[in-house]
Amino acid sequence: MQLLIGTNNKGKLIEISEVLSDLGLELLSPADLHITIDPEETGSTFAENALLKAKHFYEHGGTVPTIADDSGIIIDALDGELGIHTRRWGAGATASDHEWIDYFLQRMAQEENRKARFVCNLAYIDESGQEHLFEGVCEGIITPSLEADYLPGLPISACFRPNGFDCVYSAMTVEQKNAISHRGRAVQMLRQYLPSESHP
Repeated sequence: MQLLIGTNNKGKLIEISEVLSDLGLELLSPADLHITIDPEETGSTFAENALLKAKHFYEHGGTVPTIADDSGIIIDALDGELGIHTRRWGAGATASDHEWIDYFLQRMAQEENRKARFVCNLAYIDESGQEHLFEGVCEGIITPSLEADYLPGLPISACFRPNGFDCVYSAMTVEQKNAISHRGRAVQMLRQYLPSESHP
């Protein structure tokens, strides 16, 4: 079975592929299908944006079964500021990872309340065109500085420490992170839903 992972974010592509790698699926990226048009994120919720992205890649990919996620971080002290706008917030959507995370950490330096939660909504459009949604959430805190390297496109993973752990997302092993992260939890739910022939 082919499955298109509808994202041009290298970090997301890596994380999702890691969780699904043992299912015997042929995992495709937009580049594999020569999709060069980016989806518009005009929804007002994570779920709406995830479905918009999934539909976009499903239609441009020749109706190959497709998944796409919309995720972001919700910061208690910055109520209403990030969320679905996370990557476009602050330094802006065109900023490099380094520029974005520098702005974010400077902004957070003013805040005593460092509680945060990551949210991921994952949309799956199957071979018949039916839509499915899965949600993963992970609670934690923002550390004062970066505590590890991070995958391209996922800079906050180096300063988000999940509750109950003594290290940030990007300092965890692949297995640890995929078991407890917002995206890992959503993709694990997808794994259970995929056709039984996909499972080892």
